[in-house]
Amino acid sequence: MPAKTVNDIVALCKRRGFIFTGSEIYGGLGGAYDYGPYGVELMKNIRNAWWNSMIYSRDDVEGLDAALISNRLLWKYSGHEAGFSDPLVECKKCGTRMRQDKMKDQTKCDNCGSTEISEPRAYQLMMGLSIGATSDGAVNAYLRPETATTTYTNFKNVLDAKPHKLPFGIAQIGKAFRNEISPRGFVFRMREFEQAELQYFVNPVDDEKYHKMWMETRLAWWIDVLGIPAEKLRFMPHEKLAHYAKAAVDIEYQFPDGFDEVEGIHNRQDFDLGSHTKGQKDFQIQANVLENRDSTTKLSYSDPQSGENFIPYVIETAMGVNRAMLAVMLEAYNEEDLGDGKTRTVLKLKPALSPVKAAVIPLARNVPELLEISNGIVAKLRKMAIGRIELENSGNIGKNYRRHDEIGTPVCITVDHQTMEDNTVTLRYRDTMEQVRVAIEEVPAKVLEILNA
Repeated sequence: MPAKTVNDIVALCKRRGFIFTGSEIYGGLGGAYDYGPYGVELMKNIRNAWWNSMIYSRDDVEGLDAALISNRLLWKYSGHEAGFSDPLVECKKCGTRMRQDKMKDQTKCDNCGSTEISEPRAYQLMMGLSIGATSDGAVNAYLRPETATTTYTNFKNVLDAKPHKLPFGIAQIGKAFRNEISPRGFVFRMREFEQAELQYFVNPVDDEKYHKMWMETRLAWWIDVLGIPAEKLRFMPHEKLAHYAKAAVDIEYQFPDGFDEVEGIHNRQDFDLGSHTKGQKDFQIQANVLENRDSTTKLSYSDPQSGENFIPYVIETAMGVNRAMLAVMLEAYNEEDLGDGKTRTVLKLKPALSPVKAAVIPLARNVPELLEISNGIVAKLRKMAIGRIELENSGNIGKNYRRHDEIGTPVCITVDHQTMEDNTVTLRYRDTMEQVRVAIEEVPAKVLEILNA
């Protein structure tokens, strides 16, 4: 039985060290979470899977890691400073603040049902900073609300350092910050979150072709790499396009309370490079951009065949890594009836995503001979650099199996007294609970086989 609610995952995350409430010993902070020993591993594996698909598997995409703090002018010309806000209303009776566009009924308070609602006002979503030794407290910089804008401002740097013909892309994974009014859904909507974004630069005549290509490519990745069933995913076109967009569609996952966005694929036309380029009047920019008198660089592309110099269009794919992790855990979560009133909880993660790749378990605790053999197996597996390998020396084989079921370890390797006689161990498979006996020298190959399945 899969997870019925997000609360199933919340409980598992706390119990098994995936995600903790941020600042918990002081009562927490809304929209802030800390990733524990297994959460950091799962997040890392999702990041690695994305990076491998976007960069290592392609010749036309380069990586970038830009600063979290940016010059204020970036956000002025991107339109964020003036327009990146939500409509905020306040209940005059109970004081609850709400995003007007997310209210169940815009005439009633979601908290107390009162109809005494204030007029909406713009609520700035960017987190402003006051930096510098002589700062007087005024906002003169921002924590980035997305990774995309710092990618656009590095367009020329990347192109000069690593020349490409169109189409080509720049990919970035990193933290972003938004002053959310009402963080919700566990790690679904937070004030500090992680994005994995690709900005793919194309000739304007090819924009629709590549928008469709990336829709298909990204949907396939969710299915094939993350293991999300196709029937749990759908495309949802935007009913109302943002001012910069020519086309926009979301990949939505079916969470327990309904479909919601996990990734967006947008045709941003020439808005972004056009907004930040020097000499805007030298180009036929199609998007509506602010006049830029501060940029020092022309963010244009010179076609080597035609000699034409123009502003490329951008096809963007933007995934929330935290949302991806939540979707993966929800989909992998299973409660199984073992009969006789017994059940087990198991995360049937793709083995490549599992926080722990294998656990080595001596059948009895602190038996020197068993520990020596177990440590030898652990050392061999760790030399393979395949991820986290754990040694369990508690002596309770049943509890160890259940713990590793819950954190998604694909295989446990049990060392027992028979091992000392014939150099064989028991492989216990997570999904089927099948147990097979193999020679110790076969273990590395068997583990690799499992991870590559």
